[in-house]
Order: sequence, then structure tokens, then C-alpha cells
Amino acid sequence: MTKDYLLAIDNGTQSVRALLFDTDGNLVDKTQVIMSTYQSPHAGWVENDPEEFWRALSSACQQLWAKTVVPKSAVRALTITTQRATVINLDADGKPLRPAIIWLDQRRATTKSKLPWYWNGIFSLIGMTDSIKYFHAEAEANWIAQHQPEIWARTEKYLLLSGYLNHRFTGKFIDSVASQVGYLPFDFKNAKWAAASDWKWLSLPIRPSMLPELVPAGTQIGVVSATAAHDTGIPEGLPVIAGAADKACEVIGAGCLTPEIACLSFGTAATINTTTAKYLEATRFIPPYQAAIPGHYNTEVQITRGFWMVNWFKEQFGQHEQARAEQLGVPAESLFDELVSAVPPGAMGLMLQPFWNPGVRIPGPEAKGAIIGFGDVHTRAHLYRAIIEGLTYALREGKERIEKRGGAKITRVRVSGGGSQSDAAMQITANIFNLPSERPHLYETSGLGAAILGAVGCGLHADFPTALKAMTRVGRVFTPEPQHVATYEQLYQKVYCRMYARLQPLYHDIRKITGYPSATE
Repeated sequence: MTKDYLLAIDNGTQSVRALLFDTDGNLVDKTQVIMSTYQSPHAGWVENDPEEFWRALSSACQQLWAKTVVPKSAVRALTITTQRATVINLDADGKPLRPAIIWLDQRRATTKSKLPWYWNGIFSLIGMTDSIKYFHAEAEANWIAQHQPEIWARTEKYLLLSGYLNHRFTGKFIDSVASQVGYLPFDFKNAKWAAASDWKWLSLPIRPSMLPELVPAGTQIGVVSATAAHDTGIPEGLPVIAGAADKACEVIGAGCLTPEIACLSFGTAATINTTTAKYLEATRFIPPYQAAIPGHYNTEVQITRGFWMVNWFKEQFGQHEQARAEQLGVPAESLFDELVSAVPPGAMGLMLQPFWNPGVRIPGPEAKGAIIGFGDVHTRAHLYRAIIEGLTYALREGKERIEKRGGAKITRVRVSGGGSQSDAAMQITANIFNLPSERPHLYETSGLGAAILGAVGCGLHADFPTALKAMTRVGRVFTPEPQHVATYEQLYQKVYCRMYARLQPLYHDIRKITGYPSATE
């Protein structure tokens, strides 16, 4: 009997991957195309021609068919997962009007919010005035309407990357509720577009007709069209299953189905998530995202430029490792563990606060990164270890925020994303959290999460608990080292937890004096 397979496409920030999984969660084949077409026409801008996403996706799929022994006839469904909050404007013919604005983009609208007095009064009363101003300024739609009004006037559809790719495959304007992350009029609690009376419609120029139809993750949204089949080599008529955003897929791909298991993502954005059936705001007034499992939420706390800092270090200080890696034919990241091992836990007092990007509430819009404790003994190895430790401290603070708001203790942490491949990072996580740090059985957890949605959506597994039991499992487990746990506990409680409050007034002054980060008032 021929086995069944599932095709997952993972359009991340740094690459597009086409992945074939079997129904036991084994990665059978994979191809990857690096995204090298991003443009930055002005400082802080990050854009990409939407057609480049499709070309990279099509190339990854064609390469997959060229190498795999899996017959196309054995593939039962396609599911797409993508980077979050990347937006695309389409005209009446479904053609892009301008480059996609990528989630890393830092441009801001300077228009004033036109909310009526009663909404402004409510937000002032609950201490959300600055956050609402931040939302208005950060919304890509507001920037386009302000600076490119002729393009906004011609915009017929305003989609996330997920909705755009769904359209390219099926010809339909339809998207998953679990992909809606960004500055959109979305009701996170009820998994639908916001009610007509919601303040978001007043703060954005978006009309309801611009947005796609929404369905739960795991729903069949159409089939692969003849045009898409020609471009990608995927069989025409293959069912397309509604996916979820990459972080939501990582959570289920790591097997995190219940609130006591936290999923840490060591990716371009570092996050900590739990899955819960209860609507739970880990940060007051900041909604949780829809989980990949319908009727559930992800209580996410995010460090926006998380493991981006590791790439920054590699580019600025890692030329030696990059040269050695090229000679040895190994990834450069594998050599950075040597730097970590050369330095004791705590990096001899070098402490990092990883707020390289401002936030909405914690940290606030004024936030900046900080490194304190420098001495003449410190080297780039100490700096690298301080980056890993600082990110992990921030994720632990997120864990405690989730526990405080939700009432349930987190007893296990499971780590996915590129940084999870570092044994040193995994051990530091175990020590700082003082919990076993579990690595899933495979690295491609976001792709596996998409495959799980496909398996349930096309009936290969009866439901999500069954699918997760069959397709996810724990690989290596890193256990806490008591002597290092004690060091980290003191540094976390006595230093890290005090840094933001002590430095916040200085961040406000820096913003006033230099204009960076841009104020939203």
C-alpha cells in the first residue's frame, strides 16, 4: 500500500522551504531557497516584490520534485505557513500595486489618529493612550494612505503574505484566522474581523471589502489551480488546507498542546507561547493570538529582534568563525558554541537587555537595548554569551508574566527555531528557566505544524490530539545544572529584572533628544 504524504510550504523571513512529511511526522524531503531579494530603499525600510515570494516558492517546489522519490500521487494535501505581519496591496485584477512591506520594516505614519473623544477617554482611563498612538503609527496601511494615496485609492485587496499565497494557489481571497497577526481590524478573542463599532476601523483606512474571507486553520480552502500547478509542479487539484502563522505552527509542531508546556522559539523573533482554550492576555490589554488549533489561543510574549542579534553578532564579530566554517564545510553557527563554552555562566557580569526594537507595552515604545557591566576582561566571547543569556532572561520574564496572568504553572519548556540547534543555547535555557529544556525530534517545527494541519484537514488523522501524538515527539533533553542555576537566579532577580525600570527614564530622554526611536505623540 502506498504511504500518504503531506506537503508543507514554510515561507519564513530568511528562506522559503518546501517540505514533505509522512503521517508519523518524519521529514522525508526538503528543499530551501534563500530569500535574497529584500530591498531597503530608505533606512529602516524592508520591502520585497510579492512576485519574488512566488518565484522562490515555485523554485523550492520544483527542486523538491526533482530530488524526491515520493510520487506526487501520494501527496494528499498542501498547507502554507508564512512569516507574520507582511502586507501586500492588490488592484482590481489581483496584481500587486507596490512592494510588500515586511514585518521588520520600521517606517511610521505621522498622521494623527481620528478616534472620537469617547474612545480617547476610554484609552486614557486604562493607560493605553501611548499604545494606541503606537498602533496608529505602526500600521502599514496608514503609512501607505498618507504617503502613497494614489496606491491606496487603487487598492482592492489588502492581504497578509499568507492570504496572497493562498490566492496564488487557489484563485480565492481566503485566509486562516490563525494567520492574522499585524495591524489589522481583527477581533482576536472571537476569531473574526472586528465589529463595525470597533475602534480599529476608525484608526485605519481599511474597508471590509479589502479583506479576505476568514476560516479556521485546518479547513480546506480550495485546490491547486492549473496556473499554480504549472509554476510549482504541485499536482493540479491537490487540496489546499488553511494553515497558520509560522509561530502558531511552531507551537503545534513542537507538540505544545496544553498550558503547562511552553514553546520557546529561537528565531528571528524570539517568543514564548503556551496554548490555552481560555482567552488570556499575558500583557494586559494586548490580546493573545489565535492558535493553530481552532478555539485556542497562543499567549505569546515576543522579543521582536530575538535571535536576529545572533546574526548581527556573526556579521559584526564572527568573521573568524565564518572563514573556519567555510574551510570545514560546516554551518558557522556550530562554531559559536565554542565561544559560549569559553566563558563561564553569567559572562563575568556582562548583562544584556535585548530590546533592540521598541514594543507596545513591555517594553514600551521608548525602549532600547542595553549592555552593562563591561570590564577590561571581556571579549567577544563574553558578548556572545551575554546575548544568549539576555534573550533567555527576557523569555523567562515572559514565562512568569504568562503564569501570573493565567494562574497555571509552566513545568516544561520545548525549544524550536534556528537557535535550538545550539547545544549551548539549550543548556543555558535549562539553567536560566531551571526546567528541563526539550528539543523536538526535528528542527522544522513550523513546517511540521503546517503538515499537522494538513493531516487533520484532509482526514489522515481524526483530530489534533491524535495528530500531535502521532507526529510530534521529544528528541534530546537538557537538564538544569544546579551550580549554574544558582548563579543565573541571582543575576536574573537582582540585576536583569531591575534593568528596564532603572533605564526607562533614560530611554525617554534619549528619544526626546535624538528622535530615535521615533516618538508617536
